[in-house]
Amino acid sequence: MIRWLLTTFVATAVLSSCWPWLRKIGIGRLPGDVTLHLFGREYPFPFMSTLVLSMLLSLLVRVL
Repeated sequence: MIRWLLTTFVATAVLSSCWPWLRKIGIGRLPGDVTLHLFGREYPFPFMSTLVLSMLLSLLVRVL
C-alpha cells in the first residue's frame, strides 16, 4: 500500500513539474480536458489526455 502511495505521489510531482512542457505538445488541450481558474490560480483536470496517454502506454507495453 505504501509503495503505491509513494509511486502516485512521485508521478504527480513529476507530471506537475512537466506540465508547461506537456501543454506545448498538446497534452491538456484536448476536448474533454477541463481547466478551472479560481482566485488567480489555474487548476487543470486533463481527463481526455489521461485516457489517451493511458491507451498509448498500454499499446506500448503490449508491443514490447
